[in-house]
Amino acid sequence: MDYKELAIQFLEKSYQFQKGKHHKPIDGIMHGEIFVVIFIEKTGRSVLPSEISSEMDISTARIAAALNNLEKKGLITRQIDVNDRRKILVDLTADGRELALKHKQMALKATAHMLELLGEEDSKNLIRIMDKLTELMPKFFDYEMKVRMEKE
Repeated sequence: MDYKELAIQFLEKSYQFQKGKHHKPIDGIMHGEIFVVIFIEKTGRSVLPSEISSEMDISTARIAAALNNLEKKGLITRQIDVNDRRKILVDLTADGRELALKHKQMALKATAHMLELLGEEDSKNLIRIMDKLTELMPKFFDYEMKVRMEKE
């Protein structure tokens, strides 16, 4: 089997998939910003910017920029932690919580529709393959690091 040819096809399909409309702003919120809002809503508590950065694997500078935008839009608030004045806690406003729930519901509805179009058997296979990829990711990252180290 020619895995390089399959890899080319996989990368092409991945690019086509990522190019879709799901990356355009919805409700004036950029793609990355909505993930921040949803993450905060999902935790159900105040969060530190460093927690968001760590969980989303995004630089603290990018998180700071996203938080600035979200604060300007009235979707989050930031307050000094009363237990440790060096820390800033981020909370959703009522509008932010409403937006997170709306987007989660939209994503669920759209995904269910996509899976319905795909059909039951293909949908189950997709989930099975995604589970397997998730399981294999540590091996992939080990290999990727080995390749990088060999180049240096």
